[in-house]
Amino acid sequence: MIRGPVVILMLLVGILIPLSALATNGDNLIGVGPISRSMGGVGIASPQDAISAVFSNPAAMCFGAFCPSNQVDFAGTAFIPNIRARISGGTGPLGAFAPPFTANAHSENKVYPIPALGISYAFPELPQWRFGFGAYGVTGLGVDYRSGALDQANFFGPGAPLAAGAYSNLQIMKFAPTVAYQVNHWLSLGAAFNVSYSTVDLREGANSGFAPGAQIGAIIKPHKDVAIGLTYTTPQDVSHNNVLRGADNQLHSLSLSSPNNLGVGVSYDAIPNKLLFEVDFKYLNWANADGYRHFGWTDQYVVGVGAQYKPIKKLALRLGYNYGNNPVKPHQNFVGGNPLNPALPPMTSIQGTSIPVYYFETFRTIGFPAIVEHHFTAGVGYDITERFAVNVGFMYAFENSITAHGTNLTLQPTSINSKLSEAGVDMGLSWRF
Repeated sequence: MIRGPVVILMLLVGILIPLSALATNGDNLIGVGPISRSMGGVGIASPQDAISAVFSNPAAMCFGAFCPSNQVDFAGTAFIPNIRARISGGTGPLGAFAPPFTANAHSENKVYPIPALGISYAFPELPQWRFGFGAYGVTGLGVDYRSGALDQANFFGPGAPLAAGAYSNLQIMKFAPTVAYQVNHWLSLGAAFNVSYSTVDLREGANSGFAPGAQIGAIIKPHKDVAIGLTYTTPQDVSHNNVLRGADNQLHSLSLSSPNNLGVGVSYDAIPNKLLFEVDFKYLNWANADGYRHFGWTDQYVVGVGAQYKPIKKLALRLGYNYGNNPVKPHQNFVGGNPLNPALPPMTSIQGTSIPVYYFETFRTIGFPAIVEHHFTAGVGYDITERFAVNVGFMYAFENSITAHGTNLTLQPTSINSKLSEAGVDMGLSWRF
């Protein structure tokens, strides 16, 4: 019955896989779909569409707002990051007078499309079971300072550029077949088998790979107007070959893993079918995620708060707020040069690949600036018919910045700064059948 629409929508998802993007909680989107995103990314306890049910908590498919109907959602996000970087300090040979310099750059402005597809379906002969599928861009990060002031290949001499990380591109698409079982009127259990498709390009050519994972969840309804959601998502580790250039001038592999993700949400229907509140808490274990822990990321704690108000049956107004602490902590007082032998600067290691300390600091600060913390969201939904609805949303992440201080290859005092703000416009179509 749904085979035709699913094939068409999956083709569209494949066509619209984003070239690059930034995200918000670390390098993860705060939520998927215009409803969840316009409500601060909530949905662990009471998602309002099939997309956020599959993404936020698979157990929620049994208690979703679309139940007992089946639903197909197709959504897209136009993501608009604003990224800037600056390196300041002195140059010149070791021990000589070095006039100060400042190199400012603005990453190329682009609008990145991020697609999402969600399906929730119940077979009449299995009324306690629901089956779902999701396909969505869930993670992305990237900067493009090529041909700008930071992109100087021989700044410190032949083969010694001003910065590493002037170009980066990470994108992850997730596919999630999902099943949920309603044990009774107050308990639902669910699980999703996640397959991630990840692509990394650090200016040495793109490399892609797949990784399996899983998400489990539960919904408990101690009262008809209260829901409590619990969910856990396993890490997914992808090894990318020949993407990271080391001090030996050879290309090496880089393994990147999504973090362990724990979430709990509580929703309250203050006025049933009219006024809904939800708050979600998430823990993202970046400090133990392969790749990110080598970049020095710390764990992240996220809170999302959302509300939905329906002044009339067909119209939904939504507001939200999301906060996630910045996991990219700047390093201070790093030593980038060697006073005894300038040709052999201090080194650090990324998964066994030796990198000069100075270039490691520019790479992690400039190339991976997933630093925004505060997000304001809003949206509206309208039921055109009983079976067809349209939803739109808006997200703005306020500017945040980080600055690392130390010395460069010539032991001159240096500061490395990144600034990031984000905006996003979401639109989705829902079909109940």
